[in-house]
Amino acid sequence: MRRAEAEAPPDALDRALGVAFRDPRLRQAALTHRSFAFEQGLGVTNERLEFLGDAVLGLVVTDMAYRAFPELPEGNLAKLRAAVVNMAALADVARSLGLGQLLLLGKGEERSGGRDKASILADALEAVFGAVYLDRGLDVARELIERLFRPRMEAYVRGEGDRDYKTLLQELSSQELRSMPEYRVDERGPDHEKEFTATVFVGGEPLGTGVGRSKKEAEQQAAREAFERITGRGRGPEVEER
Repeated sequence: MRRAEAEAPPDALDRALGVAFRDPRLRQAALTHRSFAFEQGLGVTNERLEFLGDAVLGLVVTDMAYRAFPELPEGNLAKLRAAVVNMAALADVARSLGLGQLLLLGKGEERSGGRDKASILADALEAVFGAVYLDRGLDVARELIERLFRPRMEAYVRGEGDRDYKTLLQELSSQELRSMPEYRVDERGPDHEKEFTATVFVGGEPLGTGVGRSKKEAEQQAAREAFERITGRGRGPEVEER
């Protein structure tokens, strides 16, 4: 299945977004990956729309964060925006819309699982935002982006969802404990079923442990445990004495 529109009705994207395109050419351009355009000899891909949509998304999310959370200082607003507008988050939103099944992909990308590649999905979603902006204006684009991203933003502020705890722990331990985190990782199991156990030390003391299928996952879990101890959620006596 290369031509998604052969499988899905032309207005499938409209229904997924809750936005009706006036110009179907913009809709199709937003869904056209460069691999498909190259194979078909087309002069239009979604890359220019992606460039535009990235700017529209950044403006709307920044404005939403600024207005919705007046108590947050600039540094926290920047972290909030980075947590909400990144490749993984955009790809998750794209998957929730079923965007991957609507993309026009070349044979190679189709075979390599391009419909679920985070980079392709994230770029396509930004292209969709660019197309909506051109087709329906900023107000409609803003309403769409806020509808898709406000719940994630609110969840992040509540402390839910994915956070970069390694970065948070590094900043916190540097400021409060004058020490940088050190990670020690053990692995076990065969190559196809590895399990990693990470322990993070701050000031020479083990403050968190995490287990995961990747080193990164294990370190993030360890960092979260240590971060929560230092900030008081389950804080150990050794931290309080500092």
